[in-house]
Amino acid sequence: MGQLRFSRQRLLGGAAALGLLALSVMPGAAAEYNQAPMFDALVEAGKLPDVASRLPETPLVFEVVDSIGEYGGTMRRAILGGGDQHNIVRTIGHENLVRWSVDWTEIKPNIAESWTVSDDATTFTFKLRKGMRWSDGALFTAEDILFWYEVFSDPRLTPSKHPIYVGPEGPVEVTAIDDHTVEFKFATPNGLFIPNMAYGFGYYPVNYPKHYLTQFHADYNPDGIQALIDAEPAANDWISLFTLKAGHMHTPAFWQNPDRPTLHPWKLQNAYGSADRLVAERNPYFWKVDAEGNQLPYLDRITWDQVEDPETILLKAFNGEIDYMNRHLGRPANRAILTDNMERGKYRFFDTNDLPSNGAILMLNLNNPDPVKNEVVNNKDFRVGLSHAVNRQEIIDLIYFGSGRAAQTAPQPVSPLYNERMAKQFTEYDPDLANEYLDKVLPEKDSEGFRLGPDGERFSLVFMVADVFGAQFPDVMELVAIHAADVGLDFQIRMSDRARLQELASAAQHDAYIWNCAGGQSDAYTSPECYLPFGTAVFWAPEWARWGVDPDTGTEPPEAVKALFTQYDLVKAAPNAEVRKSEMEALLELSADQFLTVGLVQSDPAFGVARNNVRNVPDPLPISGQLWYPSPYVSQMYYEGGQSLP
Repeated sequence: MGQLRFSRQRLLGGAAALGLLALSVMPGAAAEYNQAPMFDALVEAGKLPDVASRLPETPLVFEVVDSIGEYGGTMRRAILGGGDQHNIVRTIGHENLVRWSVDWTEIKPNIAESWTVSDDATTFTFKLRKGMRWSDGALFTAEDILFWYEVFSDPRLTPSKHPIYVGPEGPVEVTAIDDHTVEFKFATPNGLFIPNMAYGFGYYPVNYPKHYLTQFHADYNPDGIQALIDAEPAANDWISLFTLKAGHMHTPAFWQNPDRPTLHPWKLQNAYGSADRLVAERNPYFWKVDAEGNQLPYLDRITWDQVEDPETILLKAFNGEIDYMNRHLGRPANRAILTDNMERGKYRFFDTNDLPSNGAILMLNLNNPDPVKNEVVNNKDFRVGLSHAVNRQEIIDLIYFGSGRAAQTAPQPVSPLYNERMAKQFTEYDPDLANEYLDKVLPEKDSEGFRLGPDGERFSLVFMVADVFGAQFPDVMELVAIHAADVGLDFQIRMSDRARLQELASAAQHDAYIWNCAGGQSDAYTSPECYLPFGTAVFWAPEWARWGVDPDTGTEPPEAVKALFTQYDLVKAAPNAEVRKSEMEALLELSADQFLTVGLVQSDPAFGVARNNVRNVPDPLPISGQLWYPSPYVSQMYYEGGQSLP
């Protein structure tokens, strides 16, 4: 993977050059645009405008991996209930103002046809595509982004702001220059803003169709709002109603409202969780074409069969019922049995360049509401002792079939930001050393050999565990609990679905959980949530994270944690890539000193399966942090070639 290269000069020049490129390769005339055959009858009957009228004046010409595709077909996937909405996000979501290239080496135009950056990196101006439309045919303009900004600025609707839109001096200011030009302005330099806008949570500003969502806003619909509240059983006031109808894309609410217009390639036909099969059908107003003027996407629809567990997804792959998927399938334990069934399922493997900072991390809640537990877990000696108590090699051998290496939460060895001390410290399995550290914190034990807390009661931590991603967290946690017991620590395991786990963790109403974390490659710059409490998903210190965005909220952290925030401000304000790298390295050193989370295993890249007739599949598929794979790629260019899918 290439290192991030985003100096102000490069961003400015790149935006202009790429914008001209998009224009220069456009088909010569509107008559040359082509549409999917499924729209022909609708256009002929006058129920849908012709394809040229549905596209913006300058559609984005999207590059393909191998070849121009063919229209038609359905891509079949599977989804779990209870918080697997990222399964949808990563397949059809992620249309931001700007995007990463297919090989994740440069930032390119997307919803914005071009952009400029001020010399001091405080002001970012995006030029939108004239004539671009939502999936219901309504025009997408600067007004939609301003409506998002209104929601973002309203403490009733956004009590906690995402930190990529907040600088050291306060939130971004957004203004419309005209109907198709929007300016984002910070009080201080923000050299990471463009990469963040191409990344996961850069989707916020372009997912708020004003013409649709204002009906759920009391200030816009004072006379009709009560009837809408009464009609929605889950709403008890207009704020909860708006939250349900305008939920963020990474939450279930977004995908449980199929009426919401979208800019995505496909639009849901039913709500996530409402039926055994979720269906998304092509958006007739999608604003991208290929080099021959074919309106994208190529596939007519994508479906997800809702199943109970990852094992059922594995069986569906054996039976040829999965056309493209790595989520829940690509665990090392599945490779051999999937290989044995390749002929039966008529699929092939593709690699995923998925290198997180760590694939299994013990995240203790450093903002635990229990004062006794909070005192203990915030003692670094406790975390170091726990780290030495875990037999990582046993986990690698038994759970991951020898794949991966013992490591802490840190950039991977292939990253330009690799820090050997950070990656390897405290990873040695040494129960004697573990006891030595733990005796400093919890020296007393009960009759069964378990350590007593400062209150004289058995010290016990409850780990929330969800079976997600094929990461085998429940199996890993079972071994960790055994290792912990060997040194007198009582770890209890509570199984949960992902949605419930994140609900409790976001509210800091938990002791600990096990998860993975981004930041293993150059995405550490834009997704550093395991190196400092920055972001909306910092469940190991959610109150510190809230304070980091707004010091009037959350819990004020100790000075050492404040120093991390200060250092990250220097990363964002760096004038060029060289200085930015130096400041990021300094941040990683500070984070290594504090040892905030206990990493277990840095895994080898995973894999996925694609049916033999699915074309334009990147191999390896680039993955990094909140780059919500494979959505930047699958959305536009996958198609069926050769045999037809069932």
